[in-house]
Order: sequence, then structure tokens, then C-alpha cells
Amino acid sequence: MPKPLVSAGGGFAALRYSLRKAREAGGLLKVYRRMSAKNACKTCAVGMGGQKGGMVNEAGHFPEVCKKSIQASVADMQGAIPESFFQDHSIAELERWSPMQMEQIGRLAFPLVSAEGDTHFHRIGWDEALDQLSVSLSNSSPESTFFYASGRSSNEAGFLMQTLARAYGSANIHNCSSYCHQASGVVLSRMLGSGTATVTLDDMDQADLAIVAGANPASNHPRLIVKLIELRRRGGKVIVINPLKELGLVRFRVPSQVKSMLFGSDVSDLYLQPHIGSDVALFKALLKGVLERDATDRVFLANHVEGWEQVEADAQAADWAELIQRCGVGRSEIERAVDAIVEAKRGLALWAMGLTHHQNGCDNIQALGNLAASRGWIGKPGCGLMPIRGHSNVQGIGSVGFSPAVKRVLAEKMERAYGIPSAVGLDTYGSMKAALAGQIRVAVMLGGNLWGSSPDLEWAGRALREIDTTAYITTKLNPGQIHGRGKRNLLFPVLARDEERQATTQESMFNYVRLSEGGQSGPEGELKSEVELVCALAARLLPQGPFPFDEMTSHAAIRKVIAAVVPGYAAIGEIDRSGEEFQVAGRTFHEPRFNTESGKLRLTVPPFGAFEVAEGQFRLMTLRSEGQFNTVVYEEQDLYRGNRRRDVVMLNRWDCESLGLGEFDPVTVESSVGKMTVVVAFADLPPGNAAMYYPEANVLVPRDIDPESGTPAFKSVAVRIVK
Repeated sequence: MPKPLVSAGGGFAALRYSLRKAREAGGLLKVYRRMSAKNACKTCAVGMGGQKGGMVNEAGHFPEVCKKSIQASVADMQGAIPESFFQDHSIAELERWSPMQMEQIGRLAFPLVSAEGDTHFHRIGWDEALDQLSVSLSNSSPESTFFYASGRSSNEAGFLMQTLARAYGSANIHNCSSYCHQASGVVLSRMLGSGTATVTLDDMDQADLAIVAGANPASNHPRLIVKLIELRRRGGKVIVINPLKELGLVRFRVPSQVKSMLFGSDVSDLYLQPHIGSDVALFKALLKGVLERDATDRVFLANHVEGWEQVEADAQAADWAELIQRCGVGRSEIERAVDAIVEAKRGLALWAMGLTHHQNGCDNIQALGNLAASRGWIGKPGCGLMPIRGHSNVQGIGSVGFSPAVKRVLAEKMERAYGIPSAVGLDTYGSMKAALAGQIRVAVMLGGNLWGSSPDLEWAGRALREIDTTAYITTKLNPGQIHGRGKRNLLFPVLARDEERQATTQESMFNYVRLSEGGQSGPEGELKSEVELVCALAARLLPQGPFPFDEMTSHAAIRKVIAAVVPGYAAIGEIDRSGEEFQVAGRTFHEPRFNTESGKLRLTVPPFGAFEVAEGQFRLMTLRSEGQFNTVVYEEQDLYRGNRRRDVVMLNRWDCESLGLGEFDPVTVESSVGKMTVVVAFADLPPGNAAMYYPEANVLVPRDIDPESGTPAFKSVAVRIVK
């Protein structure tokens, strides 16, 4: 396999990189001021910053900063793209640009438009752009529109946009979690009556075991690695479950800890590498091992759980040979993991898209939840379930109603107060299907890259280009605005979160709401606040509407409404006066009393799943590098995996030899929907498994959808590799 460009995650390489990015952005002091301002971090939902300072967590620990934070901040500190750029570069040329090229050209500083048949983008005034969007919406039926949001926006902008959509009459309102953690929300809501993490940051300081499944926090959530290292220092253990052996999950150098920085820290005690798509089999094997040790928490299960008898019987009846054959993990490794599980008193189960990006994503979460429940690790301090959210405010966007089906309490309060109904609309995939069928006339995107986040990119591009008007509210150009442009395509430039002129709020994956003061300088140009944009659109579209949009240019006024209608958010109504950030009420469980009708935890039996590959095929998963954030690519090289380019397929050395392939040999990777020509890179994967970089490899991802969550199977792709 290629030798990693570093010996551990983090460390001096991350420090050198951060210093280099600081120089590019105008100097270390300038970046430090931006990073240390009282604004929530713009990357993952571990959540840093807010009123305690930009590099402080909710426990008050300083310094808390990572490479991802610096990448995002420096990217936003770029200068404005000049108008001459759009005169010199045609749309056809931009279609050939990579995500990294697009990211590095600067910030959008004025509205742009392209009409059907245009060869270039053209500058347009704000009033004209908003008029065009308003007319398009007015001339379309609400059922033929959809509204989409990423997790980059604030709670205030998200709440206001979904309110505008519903007041206009559309229920096709969805966010980027549809394509990432929707399975987590579905299963946790069914199990607990709440769809988010059951734990606080403090619980991580009390746990003595963490199971990290289908996640790579070393690349995507580096500050979580600090918590795992601290857990091990207390004498606890960390079990990592991931088909690919990731350098940063084995060893990491924490820059804020001198000893770790100099000598490195072990991250995991045991690293299990199952076949891609076999998670249910592995979790059932671990549960079977717990049962055979008679190590279940029988008091908890008897008094606080429904459905345990069926789960227990299913695990007991499972055949060891079949479990091992399905997951590919040896019995001795399974027994070592069971040893750690039964010895631990307080355990955490953490996961990310390695579990949700499958046709049976909900079943994967359920199987892991069953294992945690067997040990009584839900509903007491130092224990619980934690989906690792990848975007800084994706959880908050959902909390304030930016989803096709909102919570009953929120829906009732909005209808009672403002007469705005809350019907259930299309989810993300449903809206994309409707677009291809010619049933969507207008799409409004509040951030994100819907095209690049979708399966089967050729299909996704055709679907979005069928739409009459697409409107992207954005800080920068990205490939989705090019490949996913409608017949008329409007780009609205907005302020980044830390540039907002009024304070905004964001919610972490620990259900903690932070207040960002904004106030940082942005590029010269015609940028507006997202809230300002929504209010200006509402004035045109619904001048006599049921909601007082004319009063909502004040973020404090929006927060008063959120406090009155959003469950658990009452404290946000006083945050402007008090400055006190808060834990969302009713979501974390430190006692075994849950939000279900019976007050008990609900368990169900998950089937194994149907992902199988034919003879000669490989199990392919898509993944991110440490040099990117979601679909945004900052660097072509991947330090931790030793890849200096992104057009690679990562394979086990034994598989390469059996195919007569050497490292860097060119191959064609073919799926049922597409093919790519790339080069081979050796990697520590189980035989028969492969990995490629997202979003580029989405051209290979078929439209296989988890029926419960609507999430595509980005990590269960059957492919052939042709020399």
C-alpha cells in the first residue's frame, strides 16, 4: 500500500498546513482573530465556539481547534471573484473544473444568472434576481417546487425559509441529512422518541468504552479524537469498526497536548474490519457473544425495554459460521471485542455514514442500538447513542422544521398561531425523481451542493436541468451550480455565518445551542444576509401572507418565534438578553425514561440485509479524505492514506495481485450506472472490498435507496474492475 505521508493523524503536518493556510489568508494574526471570535465552528457538528470564544468547547476547554476549522475559515476569507472571470470562462469550461478548482477561485460577490442557451453567466442586480425568482414561484404551483438546505446556515435563516415555503404552500422541504444521517433519526425516533444523540459532551468524559462504527473522526471530526484519547488514558477502551484501516484511528498527535504532539497517542485498542455492508451480521455476532457470557443488564431490559425477547431469541438462534462468513471478522477478534464490551460499565456507541449509507442503513443503526441496550447503556450518565453529525448546523436546521415532516407540536403551534399548515412533502430523493419527471418547476437551495451529494451523477444532472428555475443561495461557486443548473439558474451571494451583521444560533450534535456574534469582515461586494434575502423574497411573493415576514429582518424577533413554537427551544427567546447558550430540552437521557408512548425503549429485530455481489465483483464504498469537507475539496492529496491524487480506487494488495495489477496501474471501475478510469492504490481493506473518493465516485453509485430513510446506498456499490 502507499506509504502515508505522515506517521500519525494530526501533529506537525497539520500545524504546518495550518500555518501555510494562514499565510495565504493574510497572516496568522488575521486568521487567529477570525478563529477566536465568538462564533460557532463552521465545520463538523461536534460544535465549538460561541460565547465562550471560537476555540472553546462547551466544557470551557481551550484551545480546541482543528485543521477542518481552519480550512473552512480560510476558504471564506478569499477575495471576491471579479466580473471578468465570468466573461472569460464559459459554462462549458466550468463543467470540466474539479471541486478543488471551483473552491479556490474565491467568493461570489454579486448575483448571477444564466438562461437556457446562455454560454456564460451574467451579472444581475439583486432586485431583478429576486423579482425573477418571485415570478417563477408565483407562476408555479406549490406542489411543483422544492426547498433544500445544507447545514451551513443558521437556525434563524432555516426557520424563516421553511416558514416561507409552507406559507407559500409547498411541503417539499428537506435538508442534507436526507442523504447522510436520516437513518439515524428514523431509528432513534422509533427507539427513544427523539431523533438525536442521547448524550452530552460530559458523558464522553465518564465513559469507559467507545464503539466507533462506520466513522473516521480523525479526518472528519478531529476534536472527537481528543475525547477518545482521553478515554483511553482513563483506562477505558476504544473499539473501531471500519472496513478500511485508517491511520488516524490507529495513532494521532494532538497539537494541544505536548506529549501527544511529540510522541503520538494510540486511538484504538481493537480495530475490526468487516466486509462493506455486513454491519448487522457483526453487531449480531457481538450481541450473541454478550448473551453467551450472560452479561446483559437484565434489570434494565426487564423494566425499561420493549421487544427485547425477540431480539434475544434472534441473536441466540443465529449461527456463528454464518455470522462470521457474512461479516468476514474472525471469531477470535469478535471474542476480544466482546471481552471489552462485557468488562465496561459505561459504554458509548458512535457512528457516521459508514452505517447509514446502505440500503439497510436503518437496520444497521437498530442492530448497534440493540447491542448497546443489552448492556443497559442507554438512559444513564456516561452511556448512550451518538450519531456523529458531519455538518455544523445540520441538526439545528432539522430542529427548526426544515424537513418534509415536522414534529407534531411545532406543526400545531404554527397552524394555531399563523394559520400555516404542515403537510408532509417529498424528501430529497423524491424531489429529484419528480424533477426528472418534469414535475418540479422551481427549486430553491439554501447552501449545499445537491447535485454532488446525489447518487448517479448523470441522472442527478438531468433531473436538476429539467427544472425551469433553480436558485442557489451561496457563498462560493461549486460544481452543483454548474451541473445542476435549471433552465434559468440564479446565484445569490450571501454572508458566511461569522460575517453576519446580527447574531445567529447553531446546534451541535450534542443538542447544545450556541450563539454566534458574526461581525467578521467579508469580501467587497453585494453580499446579503440569508435572513435579509428571505424577507426580501417574502415581501414579493407573500406581501399579505399569514406570517409577519416584514418584522423578521431582526434575528432576535425570529428567535422569539422559534422559542414559542420549536420543542425544546424555549431558552432561545432570552439568549439575546442573557447570552446563555443551552442544552435542548427533552433529548438527552440520563435516566431510563424515554419519550415513547410507554416511556420504554423500543427494540426490533433487523434482518441481515440484501447487499450481495456477484462473482468477480467488488464491494465499493465512497469516502472523504482529510483534505475535504463534505463535497468541498481543499486538497487533492490525502495525507493519511498516502494518495497524492483523487482519481484512485483503493484495493487490497492480494486482490491487485490476483487481477495482475500493480500500484498506479490504470483501471476502469464499472457499476450498473456508470464507469470511471482511475489508477490503483493499495490499501488495508478486506479482500473483495474497494474504496473511492466522494463526490467524484458518485457517478458509480446506483439509485438504491434505504426504504425507511430514503438515503442512497453510497457505501454499498457493486463494481467490476477492468485492467
